[in-house]
Amino acid sequence: MTTGRTRERGEHVVLLATGGTISSRSRAELDGAAVASDGADDLLRSTGGPHSLPVRVVDVLRVGSYMLDVDDMLLVCARIREALADPAVVGVVVTHGTDTMEETAFLADLVHADPRPVVFTGAQRAADAADPDGPANLARALTLAGAGDTRDRGVLVCFAGEVFPARGVRKSETLLAHAFSNPDDGRDGWAGDRPEPLPLPEGGAGCRVDLVASYPGADAAHLRASLAAGAAGIVLQGTGIGNANPVLCEAVAEATARGLVVVTSTRVQAGPVVPVYGAGGGKDLLAAGAIPTGLLRPSQSLVLLSLLLRLGWSREDIAAAFARRGGEP
Repeated sequence: MTTGRTRERGEHVVLLATGGTISSRSRAELDGAAVASDGADDLLRSTGGPHSLPVRVVDVLRVGSYMLDVDDMLLVCARIREALADPAVVGVVVTHGTDTMEETAFLADLVHADPRPVVFTGAQRAADAADPDGPANLARALTLAGAGDTRDRGVLVCFAGEVFPARGVRKSETLLAHAFSNPDDGRDGWAGDRPEPLPLPEGGAGCRVDLVASYPGADAAHLRASLAAGAAGIVLQGTGIGNANPVLCEAVAEATARGLVVVTSTRVQAGPVVPVYGAGGGKDLLAAGAIPTGLLRPSQSLVLLSLLLRLGWSREDIAAAFARRGGEP
């Protein structure tokens, strides 16, 4: 399928394989546990073809996405950029485990400075399941990446016949085929033009960013342990519209006074973080130096904060970035 322009000779789609359920098979020697096994050639073969455009395959990783760290995700972003350096490439498909697809896809979108589409997909059922869903998901993703009307839409997640922008997408089902959703899609401050792309860090040491949860009875032990472990940033997973308690709020003030960057997200499925309440709530967290993340949930807040800290951004610039990319209410 093409829209808006004539195809040129040699144009093709690149498939980058990273592992995940779509590539997994059960291993008898591991008591039936499933592990990433199939490579990019196997995945492409499973779709049956033919495809609207030729497909070039590249193996990047072969692991379950629950094993990835930010450096691995940056590697995927670098491979995407390398693929798009070829002007004959129309689009890129990345096969990825569903556990952390929302993180890698969002990171890829943050640094995506090209009009050509990047499409993430995967599977909920393993490659050796009786009825695997991976081949159909991959076939749709390849078609989407080769379609002219997906240009300038950034990074997309294509899964179970649905297509989502990377920003805000989240895994919302552990087993069902329709694994992803974005309940905030279309909210004021969220839709509209994509923010300008961020630089892709080149080498250098990473930085530690930890996720700390607020919950009934939570104290500051986890947050202070993160500080002791050398964290440069903290994502506070608040309750409600981004609340904690007086003990956590005091620890946040201590952390920000030491130069750490703390951002406040929420465990709630949808809706923005809004500083309203005192007594350790969001209003006090803001006064303590925490940055509201808007509509970004903890997983994607951690990715954005990790990237900005690696780029050496100041706290003021980080706050502005979250307001722009989090859909400030």
